[in-house]
Amino acid sequence: MSAKTIPSNARAVIVGGGVSGCSVAYHLAKLGWKDIVLLERKQLTSGTTWHAAGLIGQLRPNQNMTRLAKYSADLYVRLEEETGLSTGMKQNGSITVALTEARKEEIYRQASLARAFDVDVQEISPTEAKAMYPHLNIDGVTAAVHLPLDGQCDPANIALALAKGARQMGATIVESVKVTCVNQADGAVTGVTYERDGEPGSIDADVVVNCGGMWARDFAAMAGVTVPLHACEHFYIVTEPVEGLTQMPVLRVPDECAYYKEDAGKMMLGAFEPKAKPWGMAGIPEDFCFDQLPEDFDHFEPILEMGVNRMPLLGEAGIHTFFNGPESFTPDDKYYLGEAPELRGFWVAAGYNSIGIVSSGGAGYALAQWIDEGEPPFDLWDVDIRRAQPFQMNRFYLRERVSESLGLLYADHWPYRQPETARGVRRSPLHEQLRAKGAVFGETAGWERANWFAREGQEREYRYDWGPQNWVDNAREEHSAVRNGVGLFDLSTFGKIRVEGADAMAFLQKVCANDVDVEAGRIVYTQMLNERGGIESDLTVTRLGETSFLLVVPAATIRRDMAWLQRHVPAGAHVSLFDNTVGEAVIAIMGPKSRELLQRVSPNDLGNNAHPFGFAQEIEVGMGLARAHRISYVGELGWELYVGSDMAAHVFESIDEAGRDLGLKMCGLHVLDSCRIEKAFRHFGHDITDEDNVLEAGLGFAVKRDKDSGKFGDFHGRKAVMETRERGLSRRMLQFRLSDPAAMVYHNEPVIRDGKIVSFLTSGNYGHHLGASIGMGYVPVQDGETGAEQLGSSYEIEIAGQRVPAEVSLKPMYDPSAERTRA
Repeated sequence: MSAKTIPSNARAVIVGGGVSGCSVAYHLAKLGWKDIVLLERKQLTSGTTWHAAGLIGQLRPNQNMTRLAKYSADLYVRLEEETGLSTGMKQNGSITVALTEARKEEIYRQASLARAFDVDVQEISPTEAKAMYPHLNIDGVTAAVHLPLDGQCDPANIALALAKGARQMGATIVESVKVTCVNQADGAVTGVTYERDGEPGSIDADVVVNCGGMWARDFAAMAGVTVPLHACEHFYIVTEPVEGLTQMPVLRVPDECAYYKEDAGKMMLGAFEPKAKPWGMAGIPEDFCFDQLPEDFDHFEPILEMGVNRMPLLGEAGIHTFFNGPESFTPDDKYYLGEAPELRGFWVAAGYNSIGIVSSGGAGYALAQWIDEGEPPFDLWDVDIRRAQPFQMNRFYLRERVSESLGLLYADHWPYRQPETARGVRRSPLHEQLRAKGAVFGETAGWERANWFAREGQEREYRYDWGPQNWVDNAREEHSAVRNGVGLFDLSTFGKIRVEGADAMAFLQKVCANDVDVEAGRIVYTQMLNERGGIESDLTVTRLGETSFLLVVPAATIRRDMAWLQRHVPAGAHVSLFDNTVGEAVIAIMGPKSRELLQRVSPNDLGNNAHPFGFAQEIEVGMGLARAHRISYVGELGWELYVGSDMAAHVFESIDEAGRDLGLKMCGLHVLDSCRIEKAFRHFGHDITDEDNVLEAGLGFAVKRDKDSGKFGDFHGRKAVMETRERGLSRRMLQFRLSDPAAMVYHNEPVIRDGKIVSFLTSGNYGHHLGASIGMGYVPVQDGETGAEQLGSSYEIEIAGQRVPAEVSLKPMYDPSAERTRA
């Protein structure tokens, strides 16, 4: 078969010939796939790959993203030998310098993170940075961090090397072919239709992979798939040759929005400015190929002025190139990977936010494994396409948001930082009532959620810090109300999935690890597991009737959970699924006085005998109706009231008025998290993921391994659970309480056992009742030791290079016997 022949059948069609598409083709071929076709609309690398800066920074925000970046660096080193094409890969290291005390704290925390992730790192002084980078002006530099195995590469050659490697293993790569349609039937892809030299053609295929770069959004939309991204203009300059300029580490000065790299005796200065310029609102020109955008020196000038001061040689060397090219950005600065929830067999690897070169090697590897095995090789929720919300395809929303996204790459990565642009799109039915009460909102999955409540006259803004922030006293008061009085949370953004039908119960027995064959009104806490025993979803199932169930999931995972359920409905099963998230508001009344408050507005008996913990029943509230779920994520007596959106305001007002003399306190999501971590409740996406075994997570009590297999067989993951139980645990989830009440943890801080780093915190928050920062994290089991033996060691948590002693526990440090929720 000649290189220009396009087959009519393929196992996989990859659309897009940048570094992402070439990487996916290479890695699928590595797995033994033979019928792979990559189609590129113009020429390989002609979109954004060819003008990328080619920086290879291995440290990413979490362990698995770091794992993928390290894989990319290793791959690019060996690709040259494998294919004979130079990749320009040089592990010349990188230096990041701080100009403020806040940035110093950030890069030192990143250094601690690097040690936990086994990335080579050293904190160095400004003088040491100067010795390694002689052209650097260190005036104002407060600290620096050096990663010796970082580096730089030639992006276009890496893509071409990946393409050559894929061809050597049998893949077909064809340029100048535009895919015009994704063919589909019965909710799955069947292939693609394309146009070549004005002539149509088609390929039948089981898998289509969207690696379209800045075209990926519009290409996905053709297939009815959500891939929210938008191009922005990205600027850099390259000087004339500088005499004596030799290879130095890549330099990042995030406080000046700048990065620098030496390239063939010239100096490059690139920028991630705070307010970017979105591009392509009217679409990308049809003939776009190796194009660059018009210069805008006025936009770049503030960065250059700082650059001339920081790197004086820029003021002496002439500018050889002023480059402006488009790069695609996403609403949350994370790329997209995985199978689209809307269409089986349609996979995505796009939206790399200007870190596509360092990301694509690992992303291609992970996606190929995922496609081949049906499950990701490890937890990839951080970049999972199922987090994308359909409304985010709106181009006005994207244009506004990505003007901020680009700059956030080098902005201070504060804890609790909230996006400032494109806000207010999704609102709870109680939004205006909460705003009138002083709510300060954050954003999750586009939802505006009350994070904390300002006092009258207090500014309703975040003042970010690595220590206690300006809302700490507000949070302490809210926390105290929940522990000692009564607090109200708006949890309306919970995902609510109705499962109905004659086979609803049998289906849920198949996908849930716990036993959901319970009486009507019973609430069951459970997980949905994959075949490795990892946790795909953390949820409650409430049986509403014989054939009717309500599944409650986190706001951020509703699309993921719906997709998981839909993919696992057995053929011929009589089951219907419906997302009812917006149909009901959820008002949570929590605290020792919650029963007293609710009895003021409801004639129903809410005593222990009439309404025990773990049950739901319909009650009257004011002049409205609610389904009252007696359950708690804060570890106190309380109810979640599920109210039709039409009656939510009335029910809220009735409760608010009745609770004034009881000290009812409006409470935000920051305090919800603070309370749950004191109680050692797990948080999906941090403490528990699809990579975390349910038994090692300490959730074996929610697994009924001996329940009847039922109509559709054993529950997913049962075999893995049984094997783990027989083999024994390789790690355990522990809770940590820091000895220094001023120390602050958030997540990913290294866990030190007997002087050695063994793990990291999966989540952290300040426990106001316990009076210290509280963390959760897995600790490896040594030689089959018991939990008590694990607890016998000495533990510390490393924060920005400093080690803080920590108390450790297997049981919740707050109310370990759960007496308060059953009061």
